[in-house]
Amino acid sequence: METLQWSSFEKQIYILTSVERLYQLWATTSGITSWFLSKSVYTSKNNTVRAKNEFIQPEDSYSWFWHNWDGQEDGKVIQANGKDFLQLTFGNSILDITLKAVGNVTLVVLNQHDIPTDEDSKLKLFYGCSNGWTFWLTNLKAYVEHGILLNETEINLKENELSGYIFVNM
Repeated sequence: METLQWSSFEKQIYILTSVERLYQLWATTSGITSWFLSKSVYTSKNNTVRAKNEFIQPEDSYSWFWHNWDGQEDGKVIQANGKDFLQLTFGNSILDITLKAVGNVTLVVLNQHDIPTDEDSKLKLFYGCSNGWTFWLTNLKAYVEHGILLNETEINLKENELSGYIFVNM
């Protein structure tokens, strides 16, 4: 058994759909805002905002906005191969999304790595993101396979400063 390392974690989930559909759900504004974000802006290296159904490209920048959280995540697209792999900066770390066809399902492998190991990063990036991605991958599966969203969009959870740590459907 591998030992726990604060600098990375991996999450996996099987989803009953094609690699192509999942890539679109991760790599376009229309896709990622259908199950994950309230708003997303992808900007090319030439400073042009990408169309909502246009795939992201390496060297793009992004701004992500969540439901029920006032924060904004700004980052860069490191790799995007147009079919089954994405790599982004995420916080002070790197996020890899790999999609693998396995029979009639797709295995989504999310790896967040290069996480700093100071106490703040252990709490926010390792613990917070690890828990968060567990929920968001489950939300993606529910959306794709059953057409439902599990995240809270109707009730304002922002009033509780710990809501990101205590609500499972943030």
